Amino acid sequence: MRETPRAGHPQHRPHRADAHTAGASRSGTPHRSDGRPPHTPRGARQPDPLGRPGTTPPVPGRPALFSALVALAVVTWQVLVHGPLTRLDERVSSSLVDTVPRWLSELASDLGNLTVALPVLAAAMAYAFFRGRRAAALYAGLAMAAVPLLVVPLKEWTARPGPLEPWAHGYYPSGHTATAMVAYFGAAYLVSRRLVPVAAVLTAVTGTGLVLRGFHWPLDVLASLCLGFLVLAVSSSCTRRSSG
Repeated sequence: MRETPRAGHPQHRPHRADAHTAGASRSGTPHRSDGRPPHTPRGARQPDPLGRPGTTPPVPGRPALFSALVALAVVTWQVLVHGPLTRLDERVSSSLVDTVPRWLSELASDLGNLTVALPVLAAAMAYAFFRGRRAAALYAGLAMAAVPLLVVPLKEWTARPGPLEPWAHGYYPSGHTATAMVAYFGAAYLVSRRLVPVAAVLTAVTGTGLVLRGFHWPLDVLASLCLGFLVLAVSSSCTRRSSG
């Protein structure tokens, strides 16, 4: 998700390039950093989909991963015991449902449908595959396949009723939110890092629509965001290792 340097001849920058050449200090000896290997050699970087020098998808740090895992565990525990966090969640939901026209919230929530999100990811995978990034495309597909494998058991285990359907069960976590997050962020990583903000907006719109329409509680969406974050982190780590 960081910008990659443009291809082409490097531009001369005064006071910087000369410092790494022999005789920069007019002593006839190279600068001390000349003998050090670069931290990220250009030859070891993976080109981005447009053929410019780039990197593999960034892997979140351990604090971020740990925070997401702890948040997911705490929210799941509160849902199972119907703790105070869950009761607060229900009050927040009751104040948000149907505060916008239903057609608008339904349109937003539909972004998490497989019929919408999956073709976007499939197109990005095909693009990356033909650009030579086969490992990245493979792990993006595996990340999407992991979503139902993780979401469905949690739904069965927690058996949480829905905001508008208290007689039904299996609302926690939100499969639509996880699907949208993994599909849109995965597609952004495969095509261009500049699309990451677009992926974030689409994911946020999906989760917001689900809550406003009453299809899910806010904690259902929050848990899926944590779950999607963990899935994407594992996918990015596998892509990085296969590229190294």
